[in-house]
Amino acid sequence: MKVERQYFDSSPATSSVSQDPIKELPTVTTLQRPPTGTRPGVRPGVVGRAGLYAVLLANAAVVAVFFVQAGFASNALIVLGRLTGLYGALLMAFQLLLVARLPWFDRRIGMDRLTLLHRWTGFSVLWLLLAHAVFITFGYARSSALDPVNQLVDLAETTEGVLRAIVALAVIIVVGAVSARWARRRLAYETWHFIHLYTYVAVVLAFTHQVAAGTTFTSSSVAKTYWSAVWGGALAAVFAGRLVLPLWRNLRHRFRVTAVVPENDDVVSVYVTGRDLGRLPARAGQFFLWRFLTKDRWWQANPFSLSAAPDGRTLRLTAKRAGDGSAALRHLKVGTRVFAEGPYGAFTTLHRTRPDAVLIAGGVGVTPVRALLEELHGHAVVIYRVATDQDAVLHGELRELVLAKGAELHLVTGPPVPDRLAPGELARLVPDITGRDVYLCGPPPMMNAVLGSLRELGVPKPQVHFERFSLAG
Repeated sequence: MKVERQYFDSSPATSSVSQDPIKELPTVTTLQRPPTGTRPGVRPGVVGRAGLYAVLLANAAVVAVFFVQAGFASNALIVLGRLTGLYGALLMAFQLLLVARLPWFDRRIGMDRLTLLHRWTGFSVLWLLLAHAVFITFGYARSSALDPVNQLVDLAETTEGVLRAIVALAVIIVVGAVSARWARRRLAYETWHFIHLYTYVAVVLAFTHQVAAGTTFTSSSVAKTYWSAVWGGALAAVFAGRLVLPLWRNLRHRFRVTAVVPENDDVVSVYVTGRDLGRLPARAGQFFLWRFLTKDRWWQANPFSLSAAPDGRTLRLTAKRAGDGSAALRHLKVGTRVFAEGPYGAFTTLHRTRPDAVLIAGGVGVTPVRALLEELHGHAVVIYRVATDQDAVLHGELRELVLAKGAELHLVTGPPVPDRLAPGELARLVPDITGRDVYLCGPPPMMNAVLGSLRELGVPKPQVHFERFSLAG
């Protein structure tokens, strides 16, 4: 194992000689923000989640009121079928809100957590709607002389909207199947996403079925108006967050590539500029979905973090070659038009709870950490985990920033086993780690190991900030 302590706070009490000292203090240009220290009151993440759950619970209560007002069927199975159908559909609308990428929720909760919640809500929708179909079918079969299969056929032939509901359920089953982990690992993101788009067809079919056949809505014009408002609001959120806002921002800023700089054989930095970037609400630590509008890549979006704090003039992303999309970046030409969706992510100083921080990066996960270091105020300790010194991307920039800000940098190198960031090692590198905010970004195995170390050390959960960059959860 090699742990290189490169820079310390330059005060007389703590200064030491670096193995590779910098003779002159570098110039660090960032978009300055007010100092950020301990944030009193309720944490932004708690506010964001409370807002989501309040929306869901309030609508669940309204649905219950309308359901009771419509009256109960004599058959308990039909009652259960109607109730599971209502709440399954309500969760479908809630799912749309989760993936609408509304900035207020995204900055407080993060796309990764919203996507994960969307995933598990989707499975809940699937089971509720399956239960709805089974309860309704068996409930009506109990009241007739038909077996369940013939009863379902009869309902499809004689009841308005039931055939649409069957098609919607079939679509949801297919989408649920391809979203299971075993299937998701085997599908390209673009394939999975294309299949997932059929969910919107299911949404329309399910809504029209409910307002046409649902007793809760056929018996009350107020309930039907309310239900239309719920679904209209959910679809409007998706339309605004995923289409209108990205289009407006790209028309306004007109992003273009200004430089492509190889950092090493596998890593490249791309500089992007545009009009009026000072009004783009991007923060250090956030990421964009980047589409470089070349003839062979315009259709492909990739999530890359900003590797430098936004300064109102230029955005920079730094990516490691890990697939066709990232490998093609070094061949971009200056002047290439860019369609950028974002900024996204909650990996920012908005969530700070302590004046001082620890930034832990692994591999190319250093990119948002390097950007955050520019924006952070207070004392910072940076721990950068790589296999070899040659793998330390942007290491020179980190060293300059650390010296300029009076921070510490620890370069930790060596093979993954034994764990170089085990609890004892972290406590040795940062003795007061439990009193600091911890920002973590790196490969999933490394992040999981470090999160375990932080739990073992007793670092309070609100002080630990991380984000998993996965579009499909």
